[in-house]
Amino acid sequence: MSFLRTFLKLGRVAGLPTIWSNCLAGWWLGGRDNVEKLPILFLGATFLYLGGTFLNDAFDASYDRQHRHGYPIPSGTVSLEFVRGLGLAWLALGCICWLQFGSVTSSLAIVLVLCILLFNAIHRLLTFSPALLAICRVVLYMAAASTASNSVTGWSIWCGLALGAYVVGLEYFAHRGRSPNSVRYWPALLLVAPVLLALIMDVDGYREGALLVSAVLCLWLLRCLRHTWWSAERNVKLTASGLVAGIVLIDWLATVDAPRQLGFAFLGLWGAALLLARLAPRD
Repeated sequence: MSFLRTFLKLGRVAGLPTIWSNCLAGWWLGGRDNVEKLPILFLGATFLYLGGTFLNDAFDASYDRQHRHGYPIPSGTVSLEFVRGLGLAWLALGCICWLQFGSVTSSLAIVLVLCILLFNAIHRLLTFSPALLAICRVVLYMAAASTASNSVTGWSIWCGLALGAYVVGLEYFAHRGRSPNSVRYWPALLLVAPVLLALIMDVDGYREGALLVSAVLCLWLLRCLRHTWWSAERNVKLTASGLVAGIVLIDWLATVDAPRQLGFAFLGLWGAALLLARLAPRD
C-alpha cells in the first residue's frame, strides 16, 4: 500500500484522464479513423506523462528537501536515483510506443520529450516556464492527430493552442497564485481562450453544440474560481485541481462535431479526473 501511495504521488494520476482526453480530441481532429491505433497512442502518452511527473520530483529534490519534507524523495520513501531512472525509462517507453506510427509522430515524440526535460530543468528558474508546459499539450494534440488519416490539421493546431493558453492560466493558479495577496484576474482571460475559439470557428450546424458545451465549461470555471475569488477562506488548491479536470471539457468543446458516444467518453474522463483528484491529491 505504501508503494502504491508513493506511485500515485509521483505520477500525479489525477492528470492522466486529461492526457487521454487530449489524445482522443487530437485523434478526432486529425481524421477520426485508424481506431486500432488508439490503445498504443494512449499507452505511449501515459508513459510520457509519467516520465515527466517522475522527473519533476527528481529535478525538484533539492527544493523539496528544504520546503516539502513530506514528498516521496525528501521523506526517504524512495531514492532520487530510483525516481530519476524510472522517469527516464517511462520517457523511453513512450517514444518506443509511438515509433510505429511513422516519422511525423516519432518526431513529435522527440519534441515532446525535449520539452518535458526542459520544463523540469528550468521551471523554478524562469517565470515563463508554464509556456513550456502549454507547448507539451499542443505537441500532444498534434501527435495524436498525426495518427489519423488527415494527420496534423489546422483544427488540431488551433485547438491545441487554445488549450495551451488555458494551461498557462491554470499554472498561474496552481503555483503563482498561492502566495498571499498575489491573486490577479488576468489569467481568467487565458482560461476562456477555448470558448472564444469555439465561438469564432464553430458555425452553422455546430453552433448549438458549441454554445452548450461552452456554457458547461464556463459554469465549471466559475465554480472553480469561486474558491479563490469569492470564498471567505481562499483555497487555490481546489481551484487548481478543478481547472485541471476542466481540460477534459475543453477537449469535448474541440470535438462538438463528434457523435454523442464520444461526448459520453469525455464526461467519463472528466469524472475520473475529479475522482482521482480526491483519492490521490498531490499536496
